[in-house]
Amino acid sequence: MKIATLMNYAGDYHGVVEEVKDLERAGLDVLFVPEAYGFDAPTMMGYLAAETTSVCIASGILPIYSRSPTLMAMTAAGLDNLSGGRAMLGLGASGPQVIEGWHGVPYDAPIARLREIISICRTVWRREHLNHLGKKYQIPLPPDQGVGLGKPLKMITKPVRPDIPIIVASLGEKSVEMTAELADGWLPTFFLPGVSDKHWKAALDNGQAKRAPDRPPLEVYAGSLVAVGDNVEHLRDTIRPVTALYVGGMGARSKNFYNELFSSFGFEREAKQIQDLYLSGKKVEAEAAIPDSFLRDSTLVGPEGFVKERVSAFREAGVTCLNVLVSGETPADRVKTVDRLRNLVEQA
Repeated sequence: MKIATLMNYAGDYHGVVEEVKDLERAGLDVLFVPEAYGFDAPTMMGYLAAETTSVCIASGILPIYSRSPTLMAMTAAGLDNLSGGRAMLGLGASGPQVIEGWHGVPYDAPIARLREIISICRTVWRREHLNHLGKKYQIPLPPDQGVGLGKPLKMITKPVRPDIPIIVASLGEKSVEMTAELADGWLPTFFLPGVSDKHWKAALDNGQAKRAPDRPPLEVYAGSLVAVGDNVEHLRDTIRPVTALYVGGMGARSKNFYNELFSSFGFEREAKQIQDLYLSGKKVEAEAAIPDSFLRDSTLVGPEGFVKERVSAFREAGVTCLNVLVSGETPADRVKTVDRLRNLVEQA
C-alpha cells in the first residue's frame, strides 16, 4: 500500500520543496499538486521534478475544461521527461462555479469529455498521428470550422513512457464507472471504509467489466487526516472546516456534488443541516454539525493500534494508496508522521 499527500493550495512554493524532499525520504510515494483558481499545478510540478528523486508527482487535479486535450498530453509528457518517468496526470471536471466563473467556458458533458481526453492523450503519447473525430473534440479541426489547413500531426518529441498513468477524480455513478473502465487510478472524495466501497461497488464493477484486459488494475487513492499517538483524537476537529466547506458551501444549494455524496453515506439530515448553516453564514455551527462518527471512521487519527486498524479497513475497502493530510505543526513533525504511517502500513 502506497502513501500520498496533497500540497496546500496556498502553500509557499519555495519553502515546501525541502519538506517534500524529507517526506520523500520518509516514505512518501505520491505527491498531488493541486490546481483551483490560484497558481497553476504544472509550474510547481516541474520545480518538484527537478528537486526530487523518487516521489511520483501528480496533478491533483487539472480541470478538463481549462486546457486542450493535446496540451494536457504535452504537459504530462514534459513533466514525465523532467522527472524521469515519475509523473501522473490527474484529471477532473471541477465544478460549474470554477469552470464558468473563473475560466469562462461552459460546464458541459464532463464524462464525454473525459473519455475523449483520455483517448487523445494516449494517442499523443504513443506518437501516432492524431486524428480524433469525437462529439466534443475534432482534431484536426474540420475545414468548415477553420481555415481548412489543419492536418493530423504526431508528437515531435519522444515521451519517456508511451502510457503515462491517468488518475480521475470522480464522484457520480456514471463518472466512477467510466473511471473504472478507462483510467489508471481513481481519486474519490470523503472515502468512508465499509460505506463508500459499498456505495460505489456497482459502478466500479460495471466499469471493471468493460476495462481493457491489457490495462493494469485500477489504483484507488483515498484517505483523510493522519495523526499517530496517544491523546491526538482532538486533531480530527481540524478537518471540520474543509468538510463543512465542501458539504455546505462548495457549489450552489441546488447543485453540490459533495453534499449529495455525504447524504448518500447515510447522513441525509446532517448534510442538509450543514448546508443550511453554512450558506446562512453560520460556518462554526456547520462545522459542529459534522458527525463525530464520520470524523472517526474516515480518518487515521489515534494510537498506533487504532491507526493500524484503520489502515486495514482502507485496504479491505480496495484502497491501494492512502491519500492523507499529514498532521504536524512543523515540517519535522509531518515527516515523523509519514515515517510512522509507513511503518504501520507495512505492519498492517
